[in-house]
Amino acid sequence: MSVTRDPRPLTGEPVSLDLLNTRWNREGATQDLLTDTDGLAVWLAANALDFPADDTVLRHVLQARDALAAVVDGSLDEGAGRVDAVLGHGRIRATLTAEGPGESVEFEDASWGPAWLAVRDYLKLLNTAPDRIRHCAHDSCILHFFDTSRNGTRRWCSMAACGNRAKASRHYARTREA
Repeated sequence: MSVTRDPRPLTGEPVSLDLLNTRWNREGATQDLLTDTDGLAVWLAANALDFPADDTVLRHVLQARDALAAVVDGSLDEGAGRVDAVLGHGRIRATLTAEGPGESVEFEDASWGPAWLAVRDYLKLLNTAPDRIRHCAHDSCILHFFDTSRNGTRRWCSMAACGNRAKASRHYARTREA
């Protein structure tokens, strides 16, 4: 099965934020990559997740995306139960191998794998640097990113897109006033 090109304007974010970024705005209209299993196949491939792109996986991934949106765009108090519901479908098992201590992930049903991994990734981001989980500062943008800049002041999903639009708007406003 060949996977079509990823149409999203921002890719390469941690898997939890990449899942949120399966919705984006283009010319004032919200686009959604996950309207069908073809879009799911694109998202799975973009994140190197080796799971089938079927209706059951899609349903679980959409549930995870809604749970993540509830905590990232809403509040931890309101969304925690939804995140926990997804996390309830898998677990991390401590292991000891010839290389030393390790972990393996186990799912009650493998169709929960991508959803569980995305939500688990969000917990890792919260443990790493919760203040670096950001929403793009452009008014019409709905994308999210993990700020990896040295000083932690990144504001835009993309300087080439949203950052440039904001700069152009400010320039236009200044020249209009003059």
